[in-house]
Amino acid sequence: MNRTERITAAIGCLFVGAALSGCVTQRVENVREGATGLKEGEGIVIMAKSYHLGNETEAKFINCVGNSVSRGSQKLRVIPNNEFVDALFPWFEPRTAPAETKGLPTLMSRPGVTEKIKEKGVRYVVWLDGDTDKVAGGGSMSCAAGPGGGGCFGFAWWQNDSNYQASVWDLAGLEDAGTVSADVSGTSFLPAIVVPIPLIARTQSKACNALADQLKLFIVSEEEA
Repeated sequence: MNRTERITAAIGCLFVGAALSGCVTQRVENVREGATGLKEGEGIVIMAKSYHLGNETEAKFINCVGNSVSRGSQKLRVIPNNEFVDALFPWFEPRTAPAETKGLPTLMSRPGVTEKIKEKGVRYVVWLDGDTDKVAGGGSMSCAAGPGGGGCFGFAWWQNDSNYQASVWDLAGLEDAGTVSADVSGTSFLPAIVVPIPLIARTQSKACNALADQLKLFIVSEEEA
């Protein structure tokens, strides 16, 4: 898509989607590798899979998924990340956590690990990976002030992609239960005739809710069906 086509599409999307505060599309998928389900007292813990999730924005995303998963009719019990890591110290620190499920038998054989996991009621570890990036943008905006007042004139737009994946490990079966992913793309606009009017596509919050809803369905769908 060339620059003219992008601007035309953005303007069209503005008028069609203004009531929705920007134009957003989303795709949610899951790949199941094994049976899932929860027994009474069991829950999940959500962990950051890669180091770049340590920044403040992405930490908020992890908290958002945890809060969303623990609400609603199919809410799941979520064990706080820090509480779990401290209880299992040092085995789930970033440098020592198993990179693949094939490392789980060795981990579970270490003294006290199985007992601590049962004590915390953790059935699934959900490894979250992904980020939100600005992938395109354009337009121009100019603002000026004078004796008679001031204002801004112009039109700007930008596109963000929020792409996240959750890998679900079953600590009871010591296996990979599967993955859930959410890919949300949105175009935000900033038209201005004297006063700028931001129309923001909140891709990250939509990705959070979409991923959380799909995780709940994925985890409780079989044994509790």
